[in-house]
Amino acid sequence: MANTASARKSARQSEVRRKRNASLRSSTRSAMKDVQKAVLAGDAAAAATALIDSISKLDRTVAKGVMHRNAASRQKSRLTHAVKALSK
Repeated sequence: MANTASARKSARQSEVRRKRNASLRSSTRSAMKDVQKAVLAGDAAAAATALIDSISKLDRTVAKGVMHRNAASRQKSRLTHAVKALSK
């Protein structure tokens, strides 16, 4: 348990950040799953729409420091390749 006032404040701030980061991470993962579900269903139009939303969420999590930019780039690349494979 934190003993000083500054340590208590730091603990409160860390908890708020942890919850915010978990929420962002969860919504990003859900967006990526939506793309994967559309790809598995073979629905190219839905996959393309979900891909745009997923890329936007990935970029947002990178901007907020929740995810590393290379990890997000890798995910965007994999999702894009999956969606492009549908249209061939």
